[in-house]
Amino acid sequence: MLDFPRWKVTAIWLVLAVLASLSIPSFLPDRVTRGLGFTPPQINLGLDLAGGSYLLLEADTNGLAAARVEAMREQVQTEMRRQTPRIDIGEISSRNGQLSFLLRDASQVDAARERLLQITGTGAGMTGQRQWDIQVVDTSRFVLTPTKAGLDQAIKTAMSDTVEVVRKRIDALGTREPTIIGQGTNRIVVQVPGLQDPQQLKALVGKTAKLEFKLVDINADPQALAKGEAPAGDQILPYPGNPGGIPLIAVKRQAIITGDMLSDARQEFQPETNAPQVAITFDSQGGRRFAQATKENVGRPFAIVIDNQVISAPNINEPILGGRASISGGFTVDSANQLAIALRSGKLAVDLKVVEESTVGPDLGIDSVRAGILASAVAVALVVAFMFVTYGRFGFYANLAVVINVFVILGVLALINGTLTLPGIAGFVLTIGTAVDANVLINERIREERHRGRGVVQAVELGYKEASRTIFEANVTHAISGIIMFLLGSGPVKGFAVVLLIGIATSVFTAVTFTRMLVAGWLRRTKPKTINI
Repeated sequence: MLDFPRWKVTAIWLVLAVLASLSIPSFLPDRVTRGLGFTPPQINLGLDLAGGSYLLLEADTNGLAAARVEAMREQVQTEMRRQTPRIDIGEISSRNGQLSFLLRDASQVDAARERLLQITGTGAGMTGQRQWDIQVVDTSRFVLTPTKAGLDQAIKTAMSDTVEVVRKRIDALGTREPTIIGQGTNRIVVQVPGLQDPQQLKALVGKTAKLEFKLVDINADPQALAKGEAPAGDQILPYPGNPGGIPLIAVKRQAIITGDMLSDARQEFQPETNAPQVAITFDSQGGRRFAQATKENVGRPFAIVIDNQVISAPNINEPILGGRASISGGFTVDSANQLAIALRSGKLAVDLKVVEESTVGPDLGIDSVRAGILASAVAVALVVAFMFVTYGRFGFYANLAVVINVFVILGVLALINGTLTLPGIAGFVLTIGTAVDANVLINERIREERHRGRGVVQAVELGYKEASRTIFEANVTHAISGIIMFLLGSGPVKGFAVVLLIGIATSVFTAVTFTRMLVAGWLRRTKPKTINI
């Protein structure tokens, strides 16, 4: 138990030195770390310490059912026309959350059903229920109704996709360690440390950024548009910048290009006017479709639609074959950059609205940091004084282990790029207070062995050996609690659990292995006949 060869001593000191040194960059000012030429591992401060913005977003899932019906409408039209033999259908209508259409040839009912079974999907999740209910009415009319299981699965998928889109958009701002988690079935919690402008955050995450390129119906009657009457196959969209004066425009319902065919979007400046614009690049499929559409419609206008609002409707003067286009329309640099981020990160599957927001000022965060440092310093000072007075030399070794343990915990947090929050500081202080528990058990056990008349070396060896079992069992129960909090908790609870788990591992190593190494080295050097403990 007290045999420590040179290689083991070197390894222990090396591990502790490396982990403790990783904590140093976290104490340096930003101007110093920026001058290093590389980014060292550092501890990030959470919202409650660094200040920042907090948003609670709620998704409008009511419109998701209508969006699914519209998407199915386009898919049915495409599949019935594309496959062989072609199935001719009459006008498709979507009312009361259902999709219905009439076959022109009643003998094709079975073939139409087979195609509908293919495109309406299989079971919804693990329920085994279909996502759409297919019925035939009056021998040749199909009625498609979304099932509850299918809608629930769609909401779950949409929320998961929305969380990822929000995460991409906020990461594009260059913030550090944002917290973005789902809450319940239709809410998202967003915490962005260091960001003091919640309006910018709301504008960015709330933009659905649904991009579509649609042909303009040049034959639409302006008077009918003003009354809200659209020709068959068209839809009326707002067009605030319409040069014709009417803030409405009729466009074809079918989109030429959609936002999921983009490969990139960047804020740039127009060469002629130096006005901000958004330059977009299509992927291979989008580039081919855009080139074909512009080739077939030279001389006709097409509308650039974002979130069901027309930004501009330029004329197609010649085929656009380069797979690139630009969006202009009274942008500022910030608004163009936000739109580029929103397009680049993808469109939101559902609309989001802010139901709660708050901002933590940096001054409040600094006060929290100071209070946490003061609490940690007081905890360390009291523990050090108690251990030294009670156990003398053995208390000094325990104190050295506590001090090293503090820097090792900070080093591990920096290594994993962890975020320290106020509850994390509470876990840190708790870890310091309990870090010497193992040494108390060991020292008391050594006392008992000495009172039984055992020699110094034998008492120390048995003290570490017998106490180690109790130390292990006690820390396993603590670790189980910490793991449960980490897996089931979120936000502050998870931050507390992370620091607690790191502290358990490092404190056991420093309090047992490190102090045993120090005691063993002292016994070999001095060979004392008695000890004061």
